[in-house]
Amino acid sequence: MLQDGATQLLCLTAGSGVPLFTRGASRHQLPFSVIGSLNGVHMFGGGQGALLSCCDTEDGGKVMWRVFQDSVMLIAVSGGAGHREEEVRLQRLLENVWNCMVLVLGQDELANVRNVERLKRDLRSCFSLIDHLLEEKRPGIFGDLTHCADSLLPPSPTLLQEAVDGFARGADSEFGCLLVYGRIAAATEKWWRLVPQEVILLSALIRTLSASGSSSCDYPVYLPQGSPTVAYRLLCFRLLPGASVCVLCGPTPSLHKAETELVGCFWSPLLETLRNCLDVGERCMPGSVSLRPDVLALLLINRETRRSVSCVQTSTHHPPSLSRTRCWELLQAFYIFCISRYFTQDDTLCTPLEERAQRGKTEDFLLGFSHQPQQCYLVTEECKSFGLQTPQHQLFLLMSPSAPTFALRAIAAQTLSHIVSATGF
Repeated sequence: MLQDGATQLLCLTAGSGVPLFTRGASRHQLPFSVIGSLNGVHMFGGGQGALLSCCDTEDGGKVMWRVFQDSVMLIAVSGGAGHREEEVRLQRLLENVWNCMVLVLGQDELANVRNVERLKRDLRSCFSLIDHLLEEKRPGIFGDLTHCADSLLPPSPTLLQEAVDGFARGADSEFGCLLVYGRIAAATEKWWRLVPQEVILLSALIRTLSASGSSSCDYPVYLPQGSPTVAYRLLCFRLLPGASVCVLCGPTPSLHKAETELVGCFWSPLLETLRNCLDVGERCMPGSVSLRPDVLALLLINRETRRSVSCVQTSTHHPPSLSRTRCWELLQAFYIFCISRYFTQDDTLCTPLEERAQRGKTEDFLLGFSHQPQQCYLVTEECKSFGLQTPQHQLFLLMSPSAPTFALRAIAAQTLSHIVSATGF
């Protein structure tokens, strides 16, 4: 139905099957007859007491269905290989898109569809964020897949933390966050207490708002689990190109008051600190953290705080054919490989029961083990990969093909120990 690698997202009303929108990068949109057939086969299964959640196509693609609140149906159609890894990606995509719709419109409007044409118009305000979630090439942004906040470890964390806390208090809020290149550099305690999916989607929304070029904005948002029916105000301010600060607040203060009285007061004295933070860039870690030259890329997850850092290292050990973009792709593919076959997904406690039921099939593979795997590795022509799981961390490491296979475990353990001891992550 689609060319290889393309993904299309379909949204319909669950009861009548009326199309609400179609999004995706594919140049060949699915015809209405195919959309109707995808909805019809799901409805037929439901009428026979069978839940149709996913299937493979003759051409090797995959289709996945999800119904939310008995009101909205989302269908993801992928032209990629229909493997277990692709199923995990599409599963995450459907969860994130639904939460994105709730974030922008609120749950009431979606759960109680009174006027389909009006809902179609309102859903347009979600398109930029949905397209952002569908976009494959976002170097170093893994949150929508891992459900861990993409973070950056700044060189002066204490100064930035104090500024974020003070800025939030000045705005009569307990929820404040500083983002650098789309990653969280500092946030208030209450911000970290938000459900991980909410933190991820708020970060994605701030990235899309920053891309619009506006220096400040006042945007109403609903928290999909914390406040799905009552909106907060998201105030966002660009401090420097690549650095933004935001707060979730109530009716006060006004955008003008916050911009004129608070931003300069708290952030003007820290311009040099912010520039040093920007210098960290995509590496996400300060210069005090040195990595082995044969380490190509890594993704490190703190399982307790639901935060992650990732980087691609530029070194002479990079194979000439392995670009930075390809390293990010391989790192994402290895992460999906590990969590779909060996490691557990840690956000189960934050996930509604209906979503846990949908995940059961992807966890069947783990039932064949008498223990919980803690390590795994993969050797390919492009690189060697090693996954390491501890009670507090998960580390996914890409290494040069020249790295000795017998040394992968030791390299991973040393890398994890070095990063944690140097940053406290």
